[in-house]
Amino acid sequence: MTAPSTRAGTPSEASLRGGLGQVLLATLASTIGFWAWMSISPLQQTYATEMGLDEGQISLMLATPVLVGALGRIVIGAMTDRFGGRIMFTAVLLLSAPAVLLVALAGSIQSFPLLIISGFYLGVAGTIFAVGVPFSGAWFPPERRGFATGVFGMGMIGTAVSALATPGLADSIGYLPTHFVIAGALVVMAALVWFLMRESPVWEANNERLVPKVIGALKLPVTWEMAFLYGIVFGGFVAFSNFLPKYLTTIYPDEVDALGAGARTALFAAAAVVARPIGGVLADRLGPKIVSLVSLGGIVSLAYIVGQQPPEGIVTGVTFILMAAAMGLGMGAVFAWIGPSTPKEKVGAVSGVVAAAGGLGGYFPPLVMGATYSPETNSYSLGLWLLVIVGAFALVVAGMLRDVGRKS
Repeated sequence: MTAPSTRAGTPSEASLRGGLGQVLLATLASTIGFWAWMSISPLQQTYATEMGLDEGQISLMLATPVLVGALGRIVIGAMTDRFGGRIMFTAVLLLSAPAVLLVALAGSIQSFPLLIISGFYLGVAGTIFAVGVPFSGAWFPPERRGFATGVFGMGMIGTAVSALATPGLADSIGYLPTHFVIAGALVVMAALVWFLMRESPVWEANNERLVPKVIGALKLPVTWEMAFLYGIVFGGFVAFSNFLPKYLTTIYPDEVDALGAGARTALFAAAAVVARPIGGVLADRLGPKIVSLVSLGGIVSLAYIVGQQPPEGIVTGVTFILMAAAMGLGMGAVFAWIGPSTPKEKVGAVSGVVAAAGGLGGYFPPLVMGATYSPETNSYSLGLWLLVIVGAFALVVAGMLRDVGRKS
């Protein structure tokens, strides 16, 4: 079936009417998915105390859902090209609910091996991002896809929801009921998606088999370029969102408790969420390259400041918020870069690989931070220096890439 389009071959405004509402529905679904995906991190102190976990075990516990959520995005992104957003959003949300309940069981019986297994399964929730990028982009013309993917990217606010709501609910209604609430939210959201979501009229199913599709995406230079950049900006966001409560309560134990760390993590996530659509819009207007350079420059300089371990208070609060904002700008810019650089039938597969790289970028830092922590100086400075070095290299790489999509 031929999609309605203008004479120039681009989607007409009439054919895409209602797109913002569909993108907002996808954003809400992503919010619930991110809440579930990050539900272990806010309760890490509880797990560590009750199970007697060391630094390495805590880092593994935090990193496992991120790893699966990252690698799974490759498959889910390619499947979205074939089955569409409505089916894949529903499937990911429904499959994630039992994972949350398994986490609840692991915590209830204080089994660390089961917690790792359930965390592995919980990674399914993190794949939801790879569904929304091609779904949202299809609802807007090419020159506005930075805006569309930026708005969808605001679903990362689920990280903030998790940081605030999960420990608060656990404190007020209990550990098990909290996980019942999260699982229930996933099921309710799946029902809303099934009955209210519809595909863009310009979307066409790509029935190419999964493996050739992923291989085809990996043959495109833009896939590797954007994967590297997204591994820094989104990976940094995931890593800090996941590890920040642990970082704050370790470096500033007298000033920050678990609830305070959760509140600061929520502010960190909120800053990135607000900045992401701004990054997409700026990329549509100015070109994604300049926005990416500003983002990476900010990350490098602010990571250096964090590594100096300034006194807890205004300086640390502002530094982390600005770092999150820099990461959010970069996330919006990278996905605005993908659309104009990728054949439309490969956007889902490329988005899945790039999103996976972002998740992998969030997998390793918690492990590195745990491995490089110095109890003698109570410092994670070596891990932060590695972020500075990698970010500086990414800044050079971004500066060498060709810009696309700039409006005249």
